[in-house]
Amino acid sequence: MKITDLAACGLLASSLLGTTAHAAPAAEPALRDYRAVALSANGQRIAAIESSKAGEQPQRPHAAIVVRDAANGAIVQQFDPCAVCSYDKPSWSPDGRQLAFVGYDAKAGMAHLYLATMTQAQAQILTSIKGVASTARWSPDGKQLALLATVGARKLAGAVEAGARQVGEVGSEDDAQRIAVVPVSGGEPRLLSPSDTYVYEYNWTPDGRGFVATSAQGNGDSNWWVAKLSHIDGATGALRVIASPAMQLNLPSVSPDGKTVVFIGGLMSDFGSIGGDLYTVPLAGGTPRNLTPDYRGTFNGVVWRGAGLLATALIDSQLALVPVDAQAGPAQPVMLGELSSSGSDGRLSFSADGRHAAAAQEDFTHASYLVAGPVGQLKKITRDNDGFAPQLTVQNVGWNNEQYKVQGWLLGPLSVEAGKRYPMIVNVHGGPGAAASPRYVAASTLIRELTQKGYFVFLPNPRGSFGQGQAFTRANMADFGGGDWRDILAGINAVEKVAPVDGQRLGLIGHSYGGFMTMWGVTHSDRFKAAVAGAGVSNWISYYGQNGINQWMIPFFGASAYDNPAVYRKASPIESIKAAKTPTLIYVGERDVETPAAQSLEFWHGLRAMGVPSSLFIYDGEGHSFRKPEHQRDLQQRTVGWFERYLK
Repeated sequence: MKITDLAACGLLASSLLGTTAHAAPAAEPALRDYRAVALSANGQRIAAIESSKAGEQPQRPHAAIVVRDAANGAIVQQFDPCAVCSYDKPSWSPDGRQLAFVGYDAKAGMAHLYLATMTQAQAQILTSIKGVASTARWSPDGKQLALLATVGARKLAGAVEAGARQVGEVGSEDDAQRIAVVPVSGGEPRLLSPSDTYVYEYNWTPDGRGFVATSAQGNGDSNWWVAKLSHIDGATGALRVIASPAMQLNLPSVSPDGKTVVFIGGLMSDFGSIGGDLYTVPLAGGTPRNLTPDYRGTFNGVVWRGAGLLATALIDSQLALVPVDAQAGPAQPVMLGELSSSGSDGRLSFSADGRHAAAAQEDFTHASYLVAGPVGQLKKITRDNDGFAPQLTVQNVGWNNEQYKVQGWLLGPLSVEAGKRYPMIVNVHGGPGAAASPRYVAASTLIRELTQKGYFVFLPNPRGSFGQGQAFTRANMADFGGGDWRDILAGINAVEKVAPVDGQRLGLIGHSYGGFMTMWGVTHSDRFKAAVAGAGVSNWISYYGQNGINQWMIPFFGASAYDNPAVYRKASPIESIKAAKTPTLIYVGERDVETPAAQSLEFWHGLRAMGVPSSLFIYDGEGHSFRKPEHQRDLQQRTVGWFERYLK
């Protein structure tokens, strides 16, 4: 499940606690945000999507494409050709002289492919598409541009977006996201990949004659979990399957000699929530080979550099850069610290020779900033956010439970009174294949408001999370609410030993998989005095037939709900509804594809039947990720009010 700009069960969704909800105005300078960082091939220029905001704003801040000098962070140029557009990640031409990027005008339902040069002040439209588009990529010779295009799209791309209205013959008009190609001189886009196939990711082959892609036939929201690795011919659009392993696939790319494809594969909860091992397979086809078996970390980025690979991985709580030999496997990692590499893809961007890199980084107490330089010697090059002082405390808490070493983050007020104990909110992340990792806690976020009101906030990473390798990620398969819940309870005990937390004033919150775990928690424990369940699942049996992404469930449950209903029923909070006593606020988006509103309605009905104080709010027109600032603001107010009522 998923909800942030960064990168979840086939349900993802970041927790509400990390999202911006525009609460009370804060006496702070404008906060600069950096996303979608792209380093030029020669390592000299950085392009990123940047925006600024201060205090409470009724709308999301408008962003622009900003080009900076990679040596000192100085702004070289800025492009903002469409005042009403949101921009997609910029892409440098091979010679580093031009940028391509997509702008989407939601009101008009139009996507524009822009071309910007370093010698002109304005970006020019190369082509426009009635629908949605993203992911512009240059051909190796710089003569063509490709992009992912959905002509006549009925909804925005991605399962977290609000679903199309379910009227008429359901399933008869699935969107098809296709590779489109445009000459660098502009013109009508040529839709290349098959019309019955949804392409999720793609990369040019080094000869410029085709593409490697992850794709599936049918509904794009649902079928990513069964996507195949494919080759698409650049002349005819013919699709050839390279491999169809029983795993989720991400970030395919072809080696410079054109012979080998690398990708990240593993058990993953949502498209965009990347975590697994590194695999290679011949472009001609074959059986994928795992380069990193039993690696105690989760890979989330990989690129070719010559005959070798550079990868990023989450190792426990730290981001690492890992050189990988395509034959011998991984070398010693370079630890980058307890940081999150932010941006729309959450990974570092490298120069063509792999010697230089750039990224946007942040942690819980330091707002986003750009870093760049030689690999392993990245230095901070922007200081727009230096005026933001830490507003909370951070502890990295570790504990042992059963056979696992588990980790989590404890965030708290800047100052506490000696001898006083404070309420704590336990926030379970979405997924389960994801991880709570450092993100800056801005003035307008729920975490900041809670800590300023005297709450601690605990972010556990139980089994099923990323960070400790595939065995740990797979450890809660067919055991939702089992071992992962016991890990969380043990983590609460560990926190109570190291922080002044009042064990009699505990709250529980989560969104998506975290919403399910909140529903599970209030039907399996009396430790919590208040709970907020966002976009959760109360009944896995009924959910199987309601959701729009049911392909995700087979990898996690091992069989369908029709073949093995017992495992689904065992994990359903509604089966234990009679044990519920905790006052619970429930919320969900009206058009949520991943966790339909009916699941929240069913749980609310059960709580009311048991006489448990409860409230259900369904947000008009929202999907799994809430997009409207007024809804984010309302939800934050309701959440704080709920905890204040029952924990204070």
